[in-house]
Formats: sequence, structure tokens, C-alpha cells
Amino acid sequence: MSINYLGRINALGRPLPFYSFTVPAGFPSPAQDHIERDISLDELLGLRLPQVFLARVGGDSMKGVGIFDGDLVVVDRSVEAKPGMIVIAALNNEPLIKTLCKEGEQFILRSENAAFAPRYVLESDELLIWGAVLYSIRSHSHARA
Repeated sequence: MSINYLGRINALGRPLPFYSFTVPAGFPSPAQDHIERDISLDELLGLRLPQVFLARVGGDSMKGVGIFDGDLVVVDRSVEAKPGMIVIAALNNEPLIKTLCKEGEQFILRSENAAFAPRYVLESDELLIWGAVLYSIRSHSHARA
């Protein structure tokens, strides 16, 4: 699994229309009178700049939690990483996206795909937590056969 750092999120996000109705399992034609207000994605996602950055995920070790190859993840460096959280970490300078776990005093970076073994952090290892994953973003624009 690889991580490509894409950079901080631009503070000057473009406002988008925010519709006040919930879309069931289809997309009804949104009428102008359903527009509640304009909202920016950084406002909608509650992003706190400049601690937030984007990274692109490579690989499928986190597919069990819905993070797939090519997805973007929104990462917050200001959130204290706790066991059970999905984090961007560097283990011996190797960037990873994993679930942070702890058994006793032993830290473990766990994949969310049974095909990948957990990474136990040894005393001689260097573990740096870059941030906690807040959101994943996936494009659904590809055509299905």
C-alpha cells in the first residue's frame, strides 16, 4: 500500500449548492426551491486548515473499511491518534495507511484486508504518525460494464 501526499487543502474553497432534501436510492431532479444555501466542501467536512492534507491511496489493504486503491483520504495532523483509528503513518520511513491498534504496550498497524499481515511495531522500529484519516473520497464516474 502506498501513499502519495497531495498537499494541503486550499482555504478558498468554491461554494456549492446544498440541497435540503435527502436523496433516496435515485436522484430526483433538484428544483431551485430545494436549495437551502451555498456551502463549501471544507465547511461541509469540518476541515481545520492548515492541519489538514490530502493523500492518494495505492493498494487494497484497507478495502475492509471502504478505502480502495486510488481513493483520496482527508488527513488531520491535529487529531491525536488513538487505537482503533485509521492513520497515515511512517514505519521506518515507509508511508502506510493502517488501523492503529495496541495490545498491552505493543503497537500494531493492522490492514483491513485478511490478505495482509499486521505490522507489529518493534522496539527498534521508528513509528511516526502523520495524522488521522477523517474521510475517504472516491470517484464514481467510471463506467460499469
